[in-house]
Amino acid sequence: MTEKIITEKNLVIRHSKLELIEHWAIAVSGLVLLLTGIFELPVGKRYYIITIPGLEWSADFITSLYLHYSAAIVFTAAGIFHLFYHGWRGEKGLLPRKGDFAQSLAVIKSLFGWGEEPPMHKYLPEQRLAYVGMAFIMLMLILSGLLKTYKNIYAPDMSHTVLLFATWIHNIFFILFFLAFGAHMAAIVLRPNWPMVRGIFTGSVRLDYARHRHSLWLDEIEQNHAAGETVTGQSAIACGPDPVSTDQPELGQESPPPSEGETENRKPEERKETAETQPGQ
Repeated sequence: MTEKIITEKNLVIRHSKLELIEHWAIAVSGLVLLLTGIFELPVGKRYYIITIPGLEWSADFITSLYLHYSAAIVFTAAGIFHLFYHGWRGEKGLLPRKGDFAQSLAVIKSLFGWGEEPPMHKYLPEQRLAYVGMAFIMLMLILSGLLKTYKNIYAPDMSHTVLLFATWIHNIFFILFFLAFGAHMAAIVLRPNWPMVRGIFTGSVRLDYARHRHSLWLDEIEQNHAAGETVTGQSAIACGPDPVSTDQPELGQESPPPSEGETENRKPEERKETAETQPGQ
């Protein structure tokens, strides 16, 4: 299990290294897609973007297109991996739950001092809602982008109507992706969310913060940990040494002769029988 409480360091592990790689692969490739998508429009020279150090290529359509394709490969691969890997593991923490809309309103109100924030799981309710929205935007961008790429590489005579439809879908969801990305970044500005920024880079957050805001999540971790210790203890008992005494002689072996004390404590008939069997007597 990735999630782990480290009390001595006041930390709780929130994300694994693999999850961090997924996040940053999608984030960086998505940012490159945004920039190169804009640069494919005639804006590089018009708005003097080419004068910015390192962006001299922004007016070159072919360079922007190739970078766009390269970022799209990473973006698509990371999205597909995320879907299948976490689906295979049965992880549903980011899927919306009943009452998320009401809880999201309560969280927003608490940010302005109206009421108290309800106890949270690992992810905030607005994070779960945003996750589904972002996943749908990414899906539409990938599908429409694949269609446009297929036209550019394999089918230059594609129906104009189909191409126009794919282009409009791509442009609309490009704008939605830009807005969603901006909202995601704006959420970091809110002071209650500052402690979560650490988790984006290191995978861990402060334990005291998690106990204050994500108490339901910590309860789940502690319950799973206790269940794991119980299973381990039961396995140790089941695999432990046999409590039956091993002093009994094995099959085919003679019992050792009794000591003098044991002989004295026996009945006369038993002492006589023992004496007859002792060698040298």
